[in-house]
Amino acid sequence: MTPDDDRLSPAARPLVDLMSSVFPDLGGAVTDAAEARRAIDALGGPPGEAVRVGSVEDRTVPGPEGAPGIPVRIYRPVPGRSPWPRPTVVYFHGGGWVIGSVDSYDTSVRALCRASGATVVSVGYRLAPEARFPAAAEDAHAALLWAADRIGELGGDPDALVVAGDSAGGNLATVASLIARERGGPVPALQVLVYPATGGGQETDSYRRNGRGYFMDVAALRWFWEQYMGPEGDADHPWAAPLRAADLSGMPPAYVVTAGCDPLCDEGQAYARRLRAAQVPVVERHFPGMFHGFFAFPELLDEARDALAGVAEAIAAAGCDGKNICDQGGQAG
Repeated sequence: MTPDDDRLSPAARPLVDLMSSVFPDLGGAVTDAAEARRAIDALGGPPGEAVRVGSVEDRTVPGPEGAPGIPVRIYRPVPGRSPWPRPTVVYFHGGGWVIGSVDSYDTSVRALCRASGATVVSVGYRLAPEARFPAAAEDAHAALLWAADRIGELGGDPDALVVAGDSAGGNLATVASLIARERGGPVPALQVLVYPATGGGQETDSYRRNGRGYFMDVAALRWFWEQYMGPEGDADHPWAAPLRAADLSGMPPAYVVTAGCDPLCDEGQAYARRLRAAQVPVVERHFPGMFHGFFAFPELLDEARDALAGVAEAIAAAGCDGKNICDQGGQAG
């Protein structure tokens, strides 16, 4: 890639180059999931001091029938900074359904808790390939059920239950909503999808344009998908690829964040269009010069701070008089 071809924001380019130089070559030299996790854990989390929140509590909540309990970490805002009742966010971390954990996302979830004033339940769903599809999807729905059942203890507002996640976690957030709709609830008040994986396909224009040179390359994304689905997985199942769902009516209002230099950009935007066509209120925020993963760096990137502020505002508005920010319509740039 020549400098004239580079569409990345100049402020992001040094960060992307640094991350690319130290991130393991997933799907290339590194093909073992356990090795990948060890390598990534050794890198640590995003830079900066941990944001102070009111309290942090680790629990294990019931998993799907016949499955182990699910570890969750509950973040509550600083007392006095957030009114009661408040929203409850069930958050699913990214990592291609293979890597990532409540520990590696601690910094990001703290920032979200403080910015939104919501209680955030970070979910440690089962990872592939040890637990392939639909294990993570079923865990996501089980965590949603648990939070809905404990809403009075968590955030207190039964009309402000939110699902959120980035990348594979964005996939699980919307899939948990799909499963809830199919099984009779509880359907969340809002779904926040940050550069979500929605299609399972790899033939989009953004895959071709952004497949190399912007940190998350297509080889890694294909490897993640193969680990999650396995040789016999149904890649067309809507719980794996929600963009392929026949009907998206009745889904929660959505706040969708996409990045212009992300291979997943097109499928995130296509999913927003599908939701809108199904009469689901949608707000889109698009960041043309950003990359897959930028949301984790509000201390370094103006666009990440802007994205976090927008997500926090949408969450804070969830349940307010039965409305939320997505019901206002429109599309943010």
